[in-house]
Amino acid sequence: MNLPNKLTTLRVIMIPFFVVFMLTDFAGGASKWIALALFIIASLTDLLDGHIARKYNLVTNFGKFMDPLADKLLVCAALICLVEMGRIPSWIVIVIISREFIISGFRLIASDNGRVIAASYWGKFKTTFQMIMICLMIADISALSLLTDIVMWVALILTVVSLVDYLVKNKDVMKG
Repeated sequence: MNLPNKLTTLRVIMIPFFVVFMLTDFAGGASKWIALALFIIASLTDLLDGHIARKYNLVTNFGKFMDPLADKLLVCAALICLVEMGRIPSWIVIVIISREFIISGFRLIASDNGRVIAASYWGKFKTTFQMIMICLMIADISALSLLTDIVMWVALILTVVSLVDYLVKNKDVMKG
């Protein structure tokens, strides 16, 4: 269990705590800020674990499997909480989660054929905007509502664009 894998595991462990603070008033008025801090910390562990794993050649099968799973669990948990709180339409969350399932399925098929498909720039932009969107929605600052809406639409567009880009660039995966 190297450092990147510990960071990935920490991210998964943080998710239930994040959800508790998102959906309850456990800490009074501080709950949303604690949830936001937990989300930001968990998101930063994603950047850090990948960087450390590549830089120090600590890439493991556990990390290859758990890191993307931990990311999807964190984002899905946040989005589902935000739907319950009425801060994001459920159809947008369905589009975002569907994209993740489609890409995961594609990666699994590619892996079975001995092929690794790296994340594209579109996917990285999508992730960045989704994280910013989630942070803005958790903070729920009325003065930033227009910015939050704009970021939500950009995240949605990037979700669809990154999916189409991924499918077009890797269409041969389905031929095998």
